[in-house]
Amino acid sequence: MNSAIPETTSQFARSATASIPTRVLGCLAVASLAAVALLGLVVSPRDVNQGEAVRFMYLHLPVIWIAYASFVLAAVASALLLWKGAARPDKGRHYDRLAGAAAEVGVFFTALTIITGAMWGRLTWGVYWQWDARLTTTAIMFVSYLGYLALRQIPAEPVVRSKRAAIASLLAAVNLPLGHYSVDWGVTLHQEASLSSLSDPLITGDMLVVLVFSVMSFTIVAAWLMVHRYRVIRLEEIFEEEGLETALAARRAEVDQPGESGLETAGAL
Repeated sequence: MNSAIPETTSQFARSATASIPTRVLGCLAVASLAAVALLGLVVSPRDVNQGEAVRFMYLHLPVIWIAYASFVLAAVASALLLWKGAARPDKGRHYDRLAGAAAEVGVFFTALTIITGAMWGRLTWGVYWQWDARLTTTAIMFVSYLGYLALRQIPAEPVVRSKRAAIASLLAAVNLPLGHYSVDWGVTLHQEASLSSLSDPLITGDMLVVLVFSVMSFTIVAAWLMVHRYRVIRLEEIFEEEGLETALAARRAEVDQPGESGLETAGAL
């Protein structure tokens, strides 16, 4: 039993160490964000109608697309967990970590979407918030995945916890198409999708180039964040396992020496 504790500790150390590819990805993420700031603030021209406010587009559009992609990834991982998790417990835990990491990244980027959207709305609409279709569905999506993350923190047996979290993730994903297509299905102040059709986009020229580059840059950032969140979730699991192993070792030591405390008490008397 004692040999299990050093093994768990070594697993913790290995999981806590960032790999060279991860570090390269992080450096690439920082460099690409710096390039986006330069292109969006300096190279890209101001818009005829929106003026300087158009520069919010290079942040607002990419982060909501990344949020959608993260939530879709969480839903796919959750579905795979429910499908294959029972037969392959190791795969099930992997899918659970992936779903949790993707959902956390998605929530972060949704928060950025709401903040940047409110700032853009104040400049263009004169108000920070309107309860129209797009904004309302985005707020519901944000709250739904906050609930999913909270559900993951409720103490339970790991298999039970992962399965109920997977079901919650799939239920929350129902809102994704409603939020994305709300500008087409309902009355909203929100403008139509700028890239609803790649063959005939609403923006062209330098703006389109900067926007595409921004999407690629934030994708790299999201990937880097997801790798680290996955690692943190694994570290938490190892920490829990290590605590359990230590408690079991202490308990078994007590069982192996049942009369030791009684002898010590008699000697003291």
